[in-house]
Amino acid sequence: MTESSPAPSSANAAGRPPKDRPWVMRTYAGHSSAAASNALYRTNLAKGQTGLSVAFDLPTQTGFDPDSPLARGEVGKVGVPVPHLGEMRRLFEDIPLTAMNTSMTINATAMWLLALYQVAAEEQQGLGVDSSDEERAAVAAQLAGTTQNDIIKEYLSRGTYVFPPEHSLRLIGDVIAYTVHQIPKWNPINICSYHLQEAGATPEQELAYSLCTAIAVLDTVRESGQVSEEDFGKVVGRISFFVNAGVRFVEEMCKMRAFVQLWDELTRDRYGVEDPKMRRFRYGVQVNSLGLTEAQPENNVQRIVLEMLGVTLSKDARARAVQLPAWNEALGLPRPWDQQWSLRLQQVLAYESDLLEYDDLFAGSHVVEAKVAELVASARTEMDRVQAMGGAIAAVESGYMKQALVSAHAARRARIESGEEVIVGVNKFETTEPSPLTADLDAAIMAADPEAEASALRSVEEWKAQRDEAAVTEALARLAADAKTDANLFPATLAAARAGATTGEWAGTLREVFGEFRAPTGVSGAVGALSTVGSAGAELAAVRERVRTTGEELGGPGGRLRLLVGKPGLDGHSNGAEQVAVRARDAGFEVVYQGIRLTPEQIVAAAVAEDVHCVGLSILSGSHMELVPLVLDGLREAGLEDVPVVVGGIIPDSDGRRLRELGVAAVYTPKDFGLTGIMGGIVDVIRAAHGLD
Repeated sequence: MTESSPAPSSANAAGRPPKDRPWVMRTYAGHSSAAASNALYRTNLAKGQTGLSVAFDLPTQTGFDPDSPLARGEVGKVGVPVPHLGEMRRLFEDIPLTAMNTSMTINATAMWLLALYQVAAEEQQGLGVDSSDEERAAVAAQLAGTTQNDIIKEYLSRGTYVFPPEHSLRLIGDVIAYTVHQIPKWNPINICSYHLQEAGATPEQELAYSLCTAIAVLDTVRESGQVSEEDFGKVVGRISFFVNAGVRFVEEMCKMRAFVQLWDELTRDRYGVEDPKMRRFRYGVQVNSLGLTEAQPENNVQRIVLEMLGVTLSKDARARAVQLPAWNEALGLPRPWDQQWSLRLQQVLAYESDLLEYDDLFAGSHVVEAKVAELVASARTEMDRVQAMGGAIAAVESGYMKQALVSAHAARRARIESGEEVIVGVNKFETTEPSPLTADLDAAIMAADPEAEASALRSVEEWKAQRDEAAVTEALARLAADAKTDANLFPATLAAARAGATTGEWAGTLREVFGEFRAPTGVSGAVGALSTVGSAGAELAAVRERVRTTGEELGGPGGRLRLLVGKPGLDGHSNGAEQVAVRARDAGFEVVYQGIRLTPEQIVAAAVAEDVHCVGLSILSGSHMELVPLVLDGLREAGLEDVPVVVGGIIPDSDGRRLRELGVAAVYTPKDFGLTGIMGGIVDVIRAAHGLD
């Protein structure tokens, strides 16, 4: 293991065998401001956390400064804003970076954030503008951690991509080549199957698509010529994965063993890596968030524990780092106490149980071996299909992988709604005693700092006022010039960081050279719920009839109801919006869905142009109180005050009440799992808006 954690214990007086070293224990954290996040990190480390996992806010992830129109309402919401080097300094104040293992969930702007991190570490060691390259290299060589840096899954699930695939892969390759030579203890990419499962992937798809991503990345690095053939094994040895683990923990454990087998074969046969240590499958995990429920949220604790077992029980496929979600993430932003609870779950398993005293518990199990073989065979078939298309990038650009994920997610939703897939407290065993954990829902979560955006705006203004503008201009000009060549962009990025450029300026410079990209939505060709049978199928048929008759009442014979599904702001988690769009299509609506990252003004313009009967907004970043009123105001100004607006997301009760007071017709949260029922509700608000009932 490369991560720092307590050393294995020796055999004790009771004659028990020594324990293996525990995995690195992290909590995914960051909010409001660098100063507030720094205080949270230091508190978590004091509680026994052995590594940091940094959550950045959406403007930072997508390369915008807090003063960008697209950043409205998003600053500090789902993570910490880091618009410049000064905020990176504050984020890690009194945390020695040369002694820390830090994971950064950052992708499109990964090169930039890693450069800021490196410069902040240099400054902690007393280095400055006049320091030598040798002194800086000595600091870089001590840094340990991970940048997520997997852009392909951003096109499929998280949506924080910026640049087209070709240029994004170039940035990834440049980071890998730089770190292999300069930051040898750094994992330059975490290839993520986690977000694929969140987007609906089956275990076979999760295996296949993440390994196809690895092929695309490794081929890019090899073909770039930046790493010699002799050093290519080091590249493979620094590739890590970030996986998901669902509540079907036996299957998940077998999936991890399948990953180990497939990765070993791939790196040996395709890339000729002979050293078994370099072929080792190295992964960290956050267990499943998709399955966390708003209804009876106390059940999420046992779900999290079972999911953790899937990646810790098998020594031969055990995670090297684990971070657990909090029980109340389906309700809102977890409090420090909630994060502590999740950390304690890990600590009890690692330190109180005897799990780490034994070799692999499943070696020789015929049941496990058969399941692993089944997963390996299915994954190979899907990998071959993707590679035959031209690889992961081609399968992204054609929409194949996205469509497959949307269809798989739609099938899962249909199983839940029909009762075939049981979710305790949601579609079965719904009777419950009042929970003391949620007696006061507003107190059961942490509220985002309302001053975060204003504070970040002041920070950028003050930062720009004290920097050397000529130095910034020169550094950004070098970045743009290098981007037009095949030069590695990390040195120019470091120069921009040291000169005082901002996140938005770095990304904006590359946007001008590389352009931007909009990924396929996967909605148009996705297989939905039309094949649903039984009571669920009857419910959908009834809603389809209401959609048809209401459309004809409003538009005459053949008239159809038109629903606009909009994703305002920078929230790229589009899974919910895609499922709503697919079910609305199955219910007979004409659906207008333009994908992610739209301004309120663009959504209003689309509502006008498409003459829609209802606007549905999906916001999962917590920015609903800022963005929804802007859409409502825009519709009124456009003369569409009679078009009802419905909103879905992780929305606390108090915010839901306020949104309805502002004019929102209906608010849906994770407890409203029945998509067909939501379609019926949308028909209701359309009929009410037109006085049809």
